[in-house]
Amino acid sequence: MIDYSKVLSETVRGIKPSGIRRFFDLAAEMQDVISLGVGEPDFSTPWHIRNEGIESLRKGKTWYTANSGLFELKEEISSYMSRKYGVEYSPKDEVLVTVGGSEAIDLTIRGMVSAGDEVIIPQPSFVCYEPITLLAGGTPVFIPTKAENEFRLTARELKNAMTPRTKLLILPYPNNPTGAVMRKEDMEEIAAVLRGTDVMVLSDEIYSELTYGGEKYVSFASIDGMKERTVVINGFSKTYAMTGWRLGYACGPAPVIKQLTKIHQFAIMSAPTTSQLAAVEALKNGDEDVEEMRQEYDMRRKFVLAGMRRMGLPCFEPRGAFYIFPDITVTGMTSDEFCAKLLNEKKVAVIPGTAFGESGEGFVRISYCYSTGHLKEAMKRMDEFISSLKNGQTGASDA
Repeated sequence: MIDYSKVLSETVRGIKPSGIRRFFDLAAEMQDVISLGVGEPDFSTPWHIRNEGIESLRKGKTWYTANSGLFELKEEISSYMSRKYGVEYSPKDEVLVTVGGSEAIDLTIRGMVSAGDEVIIPQPSFVCYEPITLLAGGTPVFIPTKAENEFRLTARELKNAMTPRTKLLILPYPNNPTGAVMRKEDMEEIAAVLRGTDVMVLSDEIYSELTYGGEKYVSFASIDGMKERTVVINGFSKTYAMTGWRLGYACGPAPVIKQLTKIHQFAIMSAPTTSQLAAVEALKNGDEDVEEMRQEYDMRRKFVLAGMRRMGLPCFEPRGAFYIFPDITVTGMTSDEFCAKLLNEKKVAVIPGTAFGESGEGFVRISYCYSTGHLKEAMKRMDEFISSLKNGQTGASDA
C-alpha cells in the first residue's frame, strides 16, 4: 500500500484549497441557491467573436500556433495596449499569449522567483498569488490593505515591507475581491519607492476595462520608468465574457518574456488556436460590446452598493472589477460564520473575506456579475437575513 503523504510534494500538500470554491461547492449541493460567489460574467461571448471562432473551425484552422502566440493576435494586443494605455510593446518579443491570465501569473512568478526570494502581496487579493509563490520556493510577504484607504496599497506600506530579499511586487488592481482601484497619483508614489531598486512588478490588470466613476484607468507600466520593471497581465475572460475560451497574455521587457516563453513552451506548447483567432476579432471590433457590459455592471454596482448601505453594512464605493466588499462586523459574526448562516438560512452564497487573506476577516465578497433579477432576489433575501439578525431570530449554522 502506497503512503501518498510520502509520495506527494510537501509544499503542495501544505497549500490550502481555494476558499472561493469551498462555498461554491457547498452551494452547488443545495436547492434554490442564489450564488453571488463566482466572478464569471453572466453575458455570453458576443456573437461576432463566437462566429470568428466557429468559422476558424469550419476552415480547419486547428493547428498549433507559435509558442508565444499567433503573430496577428500579438500585433492586436500591442495595438490595444498602445491605444488604451499609451504603452508600446513589440509584438515580436514583448508579448506572450497564455492559457488565461492565470497561466500568465504563474509564468511570471515562476520565471522571476527563486528559493528565498520575497514576493510582496497586498491583501485582500485574488487567491492564486500566495500558492504560486510557495510553489516557486519564494516567501510571500503580505501587506494588509485597509478599508479607510479604500484597500489601496500605500507607498509607506510598501517601503516598510521591502527588504534586500524582495524580488517581486504584486499589484492586483483593479482588485478582486475589494473592487479597489489605484489612482495615477497612488501609482506614482509606488513608483518612487521602486526606483533605484531591482524589484520587479507583476501588474494584474485583468479588470482594467471595468472601472467606474469617470477616471480613466492607468496601467502601472505607463508610469515613468516602470515599463522596464513591469510585467502586465491581462486577458479576455472578464472584458469580453470569454471565460471558457481560456486566453490571456503577458506584456513585458523582452528578456523577461523570453524566459516566460521558455516555461510556457515546455509546460503548455501554445494557447488554443480557436481562442486566439476569436480574440483577434474581439480586440479589433469589440470596444462597443465592452462598453455595453461595463455600463450594465455599473448599474448593478450601484444597486448592490445601495442595498448594502440600506442593510446597515458599511461599504466603501468600489471603482473597479465587479465585486462589493461590505464590512459585516456589525453582525458580531466572523466572515465564515456569516457566509455559512446566510447560505443555510436564506440560500444565498457569498464568499468570506478570509478566502482572500487574513486581512479579509470581517468582510464578505459579493459578485454583481449576475442578472438584475438574480441580484434583486439575493438582496431581498439578504435584507431579510440582516433584519432577522437584528431581531435575534437566526438559528445555528451547520455549515
